[in-house]
Amino acid sequence: MSSTHVDERALLRSLGIQKPIIQAPMAGTTTPALAAAVSNAGALGSLGVAAMSAENARKAIRQTRELTPRPFNVNVFCHRPATPDAAVERAWLDWLSPVFEQYGATPPQALSEIYTSFVVDKAMQRMLLEEKPAVVSFHFGLPPDAVIAELKHAGIRLFASATNLDEAAAAVEAGVDAIVAQGVEAGGHRGVFDQNARDDGLGTFALTRLLVSEFDVPVIAAGGIMDGAGIAAALALGAQAAQLGTAFVACPESAADEGYRAALLGDAARHTTFTSAISGRLARGIVNRFTALGEDPKAPRIPSYPIAYDAGKSLIAAAKAKGESGYGAQWAGQAAPLARALPAAELVAQLERETRESIARLQSVWG
Repeated sequence: MSSTHVDERALLRSLGIQKPIIQAPMAGTTTPALAAAVSNAGALGSLGVAAMSAENARKAIRQTRELTPRPFNVNVFCHRPATPDAAVERAWLDWLSPVFEQYGATPPQALSEIYTSFVVDKAMQRMLLEEKPAVVSFHFGLPPDAVIAELKHAGIRLFASATNLDEAAAAVEAGVDAIVAQGVEAGGHRGVFDQNARDDGLGTFALTRLLVSEFDVPVIAAGGIMDGAGIAAALALGAQAAQLGTAFVACPESAADEGYRAALLGDAARHTTFTSAISGRLARGIVNRFTALGEDPKAPRIPSYPIAYDAGKSLIAAAKAKGESGYGAQWAGQAAPLARALPAAELVAQLERETRESIARLQSVWG
């Protein structure tokens, strides 16, 4: 099943993408302006619409199209719908209540499933079939086979994230066009299909090489890649492109708030950790007050994703209203200290230069 015969740039060329750089679709941070700027620079921009309704996602897609004629990716979450548990949710709200009180607020009276999984979101499925973005990508799993078939029939290219060989095999069997190899270094939500299964925690390099060697579909390396040297390394491993998320958070076109930007561009970026406390699902972010809450040994069981996010967003807003940004969902990968506050187009150009320079250095070393 080796992919050695696959044209390393065929998929990108078919989409009209000139540079092997993909901006990761970090929900809540990506914007039409960011996605368009990246695509206009010859890479592949992305929109994260998992937190949006179908109509708001449609508006974001159309706004992006007003800013660029080039292709871009639209990302959706395919998690299992949440399992409500009133006792667990009450205990979590009671645990957070003293923190809310510090900022003159009270927690919500009850929590709800604030995001609908694409697996069951018929309105989002219909909208994508109508809007026909160039690429749709899946995170946390895969939608039903019938949905995949409809999207492919509409001419949409499909990407799916995978954190191990089994998830990649499922994605290939389902008919996706490319696999995003999400290493454990990646910022944001860990893309495991089954939260209850063992996570081998494969790094980006190991996972990329395993998938390239095993499957005859393009592989996109993701996780801990922040500059051209990282992109060159991913390409050397056989990836067709590298996907960068944290690298684009500090761009002026992103929706990151000032607290997030300050943390990313300061000493705080040196320390990242996995936490479920903010959203109910494991995600890597900068160590802050919220991640510390989740690490407290007295903390009760965290509600299911995205029910826990209802509480998380309320606490983030309450603290922020009092000038405290330390409870933010400041998602960031392990190489976050390499972040740069550049306009997106300039960052893409810089990444391309660095990639070429890194490849040239390797060639000079090996003669």
